[in-house]
Amino acid sequence: MTAPFLQTVGLRAHYGDAQALFGIDFHIGEGETVAVIGANGAGKSTFLKSVTGLVRVAPETVLIDGRPSGGSVPGDIVRQGVALVPEGRRLFPSLSVEENLLMGGYARRPGPWSLQRLYGMFPILKEKRKVPATSLSGGQQQMVAIGRALMSNPRLLLCDEISLGLAPIVIKEIYDALPAIAAEGMSVVIVEQDVMVAQRVSQRLYCFQEGRVSLEGASDGFTREQISQAYFGI
Repeated sequence: MTAPFLQTVGLRAHYGDAQALFGIDFHIGEGETVAVIGANGAGKSTFLKSVTGLVRVAPETVLIDGRPSGGSVPGDIVRQGVALVPEGRRLFPSLSVEENLLMGGYARRPGPWSLQRLYGMFPILKEKRKVPATSLSGGQQQMVAIGRALMSNPRLLLCDEISLGLAPIVIKEIYDALPAIAAEGMSVVIVEQDVMVAQRVSQRLYCFQEGRVSLEGASDGFTREQISQAYFGI
């Protein structure tokens, strides 16, 4: 196996005195799509926040390109090539669709992603580019959130519950864009509660349970019973 672009080693995270992650070991290589599944409260979002500097962790527990990066500020993480599509989208309500997309490019990393390419992938965003981003439908807002992250030209895209609250046809449209996103060697982490979707779109998966890894391996290598046990602990 080639050296992973992102690796966590014994990752622990706390909110005050409450511990949320208990020694997470994780890795993803260049061009991989890896899913993270688990019930509410399993630690999935905390994991992404720890990787992206939104939750402070020990430097040596997060390695980006082999360099200790835990506890770095979020802007530095973006400049290292990691971008987050946050749960709930978190768009800027006072900005238009296009302005939200342009905000993603502040790091000025070189790469293939531009407004023109995003509009080619999601034509509705070009049509709506001048309207307030938060006036769009939920699925269209999710496209803006994904596009904003891609505008930083990341090497690793972290997607936190991007299907949450969306209609099945919209979920399919968004996930159908993943192969084009990953086609040029970008790595993608998908945090997803829908196990079937997670298995379908990823090569490997991790299951979290109460802040620990309860299952890890090839996405198509587990029975429904094995996943259920790892997911619920029963």
